[in-house]
Amino acid sequence: MFENLSEKLNLTFKRLKGHGKLSEQNIDEALKEVRITLLEADVNFKVVKAFIEGVKQKALGQEVLKSLTPAQQFIKIVKDELIALMGNRESQLNLTGKKPQCVMVVGLQGSGKTTTIGKLARLLSTQGQQPLLVPADVYRPAAIDQLKTLGKQLGIAVYDTDSKQDPVEICKDALVLAQRKGLSLVLIDTAGRWHIDQELMGELKRIKEVTNPQEVLLIADAMTGQEAVNVATSFNELLDIDGVILTKTDGDARGGAALSIKAVTQKPIKFIGVGEKMDALEVFHPERMASRILGMGDILSLIEKAEAAIDVDEAAALEKKIRKDGFTLEDFRSSFQQIKKMGPLQDLLGMVPGLNSKALKGIQVDEKKLGRMEAILNSMTAKERLYPTILNGSRRKRIACGSGTTVQDVNRLLKQYTQTRKVMKKFGKGKMQDMSKLLLNP
Repeated sequence: MFENLSEKLNLTFKRLKGHGKLSEQNIDEALKEVRITLLEADVNFKVVKAFIEGVKQKALGQEVLKSLTPAQQFIKIVKDELIALMGNRESQLNLTGKKPQCVMVVGLQGSGKTTTIGKLARLLSTQGQQPLLVPADVYRPAAIDQLKTLGKQLGIAVYDTDSKQDPVEICKDALVLAQRKGLSLVLIDTAGRWHIDQELMGELKRIKEVTNPQEVLLIADAMTGQEAVNVATSFNELLDIDGVILTKTDGDARGGAALSIKAVTQKPIKFIGVGEKMDALEVFHPERMASRILGMGDILSLIEKAEAAIDVDEAAALEKKIRKDGFTLEDFRSSFQQIKKMGPLQDLLGMVPGLNSKALKGIQVDEKKLGRMEAILNSMTAKERLYPTILNGSRRKRIACGSGTTVQDVNRLLKQYTQTRKVMKKFGKGKMQDMSKLLLNP
């Protein structure tokens, strides 16, 4: 998300940095480019106007014009305004009070509502919640079955119902069941339409009256741009939503919806969907997102992903092995598996400070190549991974056949493993650049 916006803003700032001092004319020219860039990113025109006025008012103050680094100061003002535009800080779900709590999820058909409620249930279950998924969409074919399949996949309870029941009664009965079973949370998947109509909103209002949810969350498709903002506005007017989950952000290079929704509706974006997998739902952090837009990286999110994916005991054991020169192919395979848990490498690189979208265009991470390498390692026996020196020609041929690769591929992996071991010996000698080359060019 924000790839196009980030690239164009950085070009504008680069030109601005070419001036030793900033004048009102320099700032006006830069803001004109920023305005065009935001409009091209499909940001609401009223939001763009207010944003530009806010930046200009602060940028023309003495703080920037007399600063030793006026261009950097201008960029800081833009960043602060972007953060304010998106809500200043992350917005938490309100799940306090008597159990079970209730979260009602609404949205148009096709926005990814049912999949997202599964992702939300998974995320909240890792935080100690015991959710019950409630399929209250009795109109879309297979909607109930889809939620039941997701619940089975995630190991999360799903209220057993069918399309013949009334949605309002389903929700009412599900709350009673959750209370009886001692579950802490009820997540209601409501019906959607291709457009907002009176029948849909009437049903949603009745469900809200019966369940009295702590949170009403709208699922909005980021790829629809300004239409997502219009949908959020309509749902907010009719249901008084508490927040938005923005889906399909991994396929949206513009980012207009993320920059407009909070300003237009005054309701926060609480989560963003960043992929198809069940763990691809993240808390929305305005400050971190602003940093990524401006090419400053998102080191906090990168650290959180690493902490969630990497086993601390395994990491400590690996460190000891590296120090004793005991790094085996088994450790090599384990490293691959832990990196995979953190998500696509291209996304992880985007969180590294200094690597903006333009810089990343020169770095091609072949995920399929990484998959082939893991397949080769998996085709080895445990003994071969522990003692690579026994890998003679016949063993390499067998491994290639078993992994669907060639002997040349196996040889390349073994060569890279040898190079990695050599680099690891030099960790204390400032050879991190060599290690990064190995990781990015497998």
